[in-house]
Amino acid sequence: QVHLVESGGELVQAGGSLRLSCVASGRTFSNYDMGWFRQAPGKGRQFVAAVKRSGDVYYAGSVKGRFTISRDNALNTVVLQMNSLKPEDTAVYYCAVGISGTGSYALESGYDFWGQGTQVTVSS
Repeated sequence: QVHLVESGGELVQAGGSLRLSCVASGRTFSNYDMGWFRQAPGKGRQFVAAVKRSGDVYYAGSVKGRFTISRDNALNTVVLQMNSLKPEDTAVYYCAVGISGTGSYALESGYDFWGQGTQVTVSS
């Protein structure tokens, strides 16, 4: 069992920035794949970004160039830096951890544990 706690979501104006953090329990954080997904009202959960245990990073096309994912294994933390925010970025953002590393980084099925989410609202 891995417990995840997200923070950093809030109301921000379009063009602004936010920094989301996710802290994971457990002693082997460096062996986890980490991902961020988001769910807008009335829509399914969508992939945003991932950082593999290898350090490789991946982004959804809609956020590439604006969002940056990073990890600090010493602090068991993954961070999503979000710049140039748009109203369409409004969603609940979820942090997820993949233990086995065998699933796709872009699919929910590739992850084993999820946080409770943090609300990001971007006003126009």
